Amino acid sequence: MTCKPWVLWACATLALAAALPLQAQTPVAADAATAHAVPTSAPLDPNGAASGPTPSPAEGVDANYRISPNDLMAFDVFGVPDMKRDVRVNASGEVSLPLIGQVPVAGLTAQAAERRIAERYQEKYLQDPQVSLFIKEFTTQRVAIEGAVIRPGIYPVTGQLTLLRALALSGGFAPYADINQIVVYRHGTGGAREQFTYDLDKVRAGQEKDPNIRSDDVIVVQRNARRTALRDSLFSDILSTLNPFK
Repeated sequence: MTCKPWVLWACATLALAAALPLQAQTPVAADAATAHAVPTSAPLDPNGAASGPTPSPAEGVDANYRISPNDLMAFDVFGVPDMKRDVRVNASGEVSLPLIGQVPVAGLTAQAAERRIAERYQEKYLQDPQVSLFIKEFTTQRVAIEGAVIRPGIYPVTGQLTLLRALALSGGFAPYADINQIVVYRHGTGGAREQFTYDLDKVRAGQEKDPNIRSDDVIVVQRNARRTALRDSLFSDILSTLNPFK
């Protein structure tokens, strides 16, 4: 039996209408799968691994913290996945890194150490390396407190330390202390010695910021000259009174 032309036209129209929704849905499903498989927030390197700066795993570490022996750090070079590793500073203040070997980093901030390591890699191996160095574990810091305090000495501390907290370790002030003249000595850039003077009354009143204390700082509480002279005079009088040979 021969089909009439209008019947053939109707069959073709119905077939095309049934096929169109399927064709329209296919790209949408593909886009959804692609969006699910590849997060837009993390670009991929040529090897398919997520790239970009690694967030610092350390918490509570001052940006001015100086690297010390036995510190544990996360080391990475952007775009070179094989470089990523944890490194510990040895007793000599050095870290052992691929290709360049031992690099001295003790006494540097993390940013300064990054620059030094990048320079070493750039000399022979990499062009414009982007080095990341984050402190994961930092060792016990030590500060020296001396002068007009109850218990002068060297104190080990961990974490962040401010001037008020450091002075609390020494048990308080002697009666002849001048708390308006507290001096902090510090090793600055290039080994130069820096000196800072603080008025503790203003720090306590919130008029001045309670300054951060770094490892190896030396805190000296000055003596009040008038109070010291009075103390010496009273002590001399007491000894004179008790002297049996007078």
